[in-house]
Amino acid sequence: MAIEKQFLALNIAVLTISDTRTEEDDISGKVLAERVTEAGHQVFEKRIVPDDIYHIRAVLSNWIVENKVDAVITTGGTGVTGRDGTPEAVTPLLDKVLDGFGEVFRMLSYHDIKTSTMQSRAVAGVANGTYVFCLPGSSGACKTAWDDLIKAQLDSRTKPCNLVQLMPRLKEV
Repeated sequence: MAIEKQFLALNIAVLTISDTRTEEDDISGKVLAERVTEAGHQVFEKRIVPDDIYHIRAVLSNWIVENKVDAVITTGGTGVTGRDGTPEAVTPLLDKVLDGFGEVFRMLSYHDIKTSTMQSRAVAGVANGTYVFCLPGSSGACKTAWDDLIKAQLDSRTKPCNLVQLMPRLKEV
């Protein structure tokens, strides 16, 4: 008889990257925080920072050195305009890049937004044993990424494998 895996609740931080959003109108950050909680995880912290690589790195660096944070999800700043700097801010902090995340996210997004998905520079990886997912700023993109990709991989019960089962080994040298 197969033993069912137990759900492991994670601490997930949510970071909205925007020069204009506030707590009142941060729909994408709220969508992510709600979905994290609905899935049985805890929102460790939710913040909003300007689209500036140093503000982004400061908050992200604090979270990835915090042993209580298992994952970080950012929303915003993944486009191609002059102020979109999330990938440039985050990628240097990653120990490993999960190339498949961006590829699969764009494939899933194609069904909704067709060729506009090529404008997304969504990226994910591991930094100091913490998973980091960088999503576009639209609430639709956040819903797609969480519902169709991230949720299952942050669920310890997902078969045949998931990112949670690898967590004890992320800091191996």
